[in-house]
Amino acid sequence: MAATTIRSFSLQSPKTTHHHRNTTVIRHLNLNFITQPHHLSFTITNRRRCSPLTITCSGGNDGGSHGGSSGGGGGGSNDGHDGGDDEDAGEKNKAEAFAVLLEAGRSMESIPKDIAKSIENGKIPGSIVRRYLELEKSAVFRWLLQFGGFKERLLADDLFLTKVGIECGVGIFTKSAAELEKRRENFMKELDFVCADVIMAIIADFMLVWLPAPTVSLRGPVAVNAGRLAKYFSGCPDNAFQVALAGTSYSFLQRIGAIVRNGAKLFAVGTGASLVGTGVTNVLINARKAIDKSYAVEAEDLPILSTSVAYGVYMSVSSNLRYQVLAGVIEQRMLEPLLHQHKLILSAICFAVRTGNTFLGSLM
Repeated sequence: MAATTIRSFSLQSPKTTHHHRNTTVIRHLNLNFITQPHHLSFTITNRRRCSPLTITCSGGNDGGSHGGSSGGGGGGSNDGHDGGDDEDAGEKNKAEAFAVLLEAGRSMESIPKDIAKSIENGKIPGSIVRRYLELEKSAVFRWLLQFGGFKERLLADDLFLTKVGIECGVGIFTKSAAELEKRRENFMKELDFVCADVIMAIIADFMLVWLPAPTVSLRGPVAVNAGRLAKYFSGCPDNAFQVALAGTSYSFLQRIGAIVRNGAKLFAVGTGASLVGTGVTNVLINARKAIDKSYAVEAEDLPILSTSVAYGVYMSVSSNLRYQVLAGVIEQRMLEPLLHQHKLILSAICFAVRTGNTFLGSLM
């Protein structure tokens, strides 16, 4: 099993300094070592104005290929290895991640333990580490990154919060418009019903973005004594169509498992939200009946259980599949590679696509 280690040393000279005409005394010296099989790289950094100096030594016992100092830490292609593609990708991920940390002047101790562990295991490439460091600069994102669910989603998609806002905003508008069309002149008189329905819609819309969103998996392995079903679902992605990071792969059955798992969760969310919404609506109806006797003729109690189960089935099947395709195929695989450098345009197109998806869902 290939191993990568990093070591950092700091040397501090006394406060007194000596200046000579052609001599500069280094007061603070950092040595950062990265070691891999047949590969040693260390960086010398002076806290003064000197540029970092990186020295790399590569070698092996496969005969030949000594002395081919091919530019820095990019060597070590090791074409002689027939298998172990995932292991090679893991080593590449580690090298990239460590390079990003060194460039930013950060240590493994300065980042969250789950990210540091993923770096050590070669599970995340340097691009994810760089995204974390960029997100950390914002006070809002830095706060959200403390929470596991948000961290995994923001690292996979830095527009995740924008999409939550789009979905909930569109949901509030379309649901309010539907309530206005249905109630017309009674809209203001029945504003309590409208609020109950809109709140239920917001909960459903948030979960429809949250559950199928692509994620960067920072979870550790499941317990050894876990059941086969738990082990199977733990290896499934959060989105059936999401792009797998280098060093990670998902089988066809694992991607099917993502649809099944999210479908079960959305069934529970849809049924629960509908139970709450329908229950509150019935309470309001009964309160209106007690106050206004004429209102009893206009309204009847809704069948809570059957209505809630029907809504849960709709979310687990129709909504689940539509949002899996939307987040994993249309956005991550089609739009983001084309418009990654144009966030404003990407957000506008995501708004249009998600609005169309919500309209399609309302028709269904």
